[in-house]
Amino acid sequence: MIDQLTDICLPTIKTGRPTAESKALYQQQLDQFCEHLIKLKSSLDFIPSVRGWCYYLEGLNVITKGQFDTAQRIINACRKAGQLPINICSVDASRSADNVSYYSSDGADVETWSYNKTLSIQYQIENIVANATRNPASDYFPYDWFDFQTCYVELMVEKIDLVGIFRPVCHQYNVAYSNRRGWGDIHSNAALMRRFADWQQRGKQCVLLYCGDHDPAGLHISNLIRKNLSDLSAAVGWSPDDLIIDRFGLNYDFITDNNLTWIDNLETSGKDENGNARHLDDPEHNDFGKPYVKNYIETYGVRKVEANALMSNIAAGRQLCESAIL
Repeated sequence: MIDQLTDICLPTIKTGRPTAESKALYQQQLDQFCEHLIKLKSSLDFIPSVRGWCYYLEGLNVITKGQFDTAQRIINACRKAGQLPINICSVDASRSADNVSYYSSDGADVETWSYNKTLSIQYQIENIVANATRNPASDYFPYDWFDFQTCYVELMVEKIDLVGIFRPVCHQYNVAYSNRRGWGDIHSNAALMRRFADWQQRGKQCVLLYCGDHDPAGLHISNLIRKNLSDLSAAVGWSPDDLIIDRFGLNYDFITDNNLTWIDNLETSGKDENGNARHLDDPEHNDFGKPYVKNYIETYGVRKVEANALMSNIAAGRQLCESAIL
């Protein structure tokens, strides 16, 4: 199989304004790259991560270490566009949702999934048969909680501590929850979208509740979440246009009312060329001039509250979560 992949190369396009000819050549290279990657997957007995694919391609002398970032970007872009199967890369289980409704199908086959009622019913039947051999009494669900609700709700948090705080409330109201550790990965976002598609087809208004840091990115999160999901629309076959995204915390009034701790900086991840921490209020920072950063600093100053601060008032945090769900 590997011998058949000697012509594989990383798609490249010349710098400057692309011509019609260069665009066509790039698309041809992209199609061949995806075709070869799919063939290569069939020769493996496991599924690599996107980074693992880079190391494997390096071992085949297809790319160099310096091309890893470009290769990752191309592979993920092709997964989002549906040119590569989403599950050509392994799943990061730590980002997967917990407490998922029994009848919320993630799709039986992530490579060919598109919503239809037959698939949803088939998925339920397969799960009932599989679970009945383990514990028939506890695995019988004649109906779902959300069958009697006007909305289907899921909750997403930015920090692992929030999972511990919100978990009891989410279980009380049968709400699925996930810690996305930033933006989540393609697998977890696609699974989330498939569940929303399933419930939307059943006539429910889908709602995504989000709780994260009170900082420029945290307050800008709704638009970014919707864009990240939209990027997968072609691959999943569902658009988040009608999805309600409610960022319910942390918000300024809640912080003030509960005396949560402010941190007097806007430090971000990564270091500058001198090894120093990077700050959003530094004119040299790439995001310094962006409107959402400038508006935040003008309104709240050079300070932030991390979502972990809810650990100082867990009861208030749980009440915040319950209020958002209700």
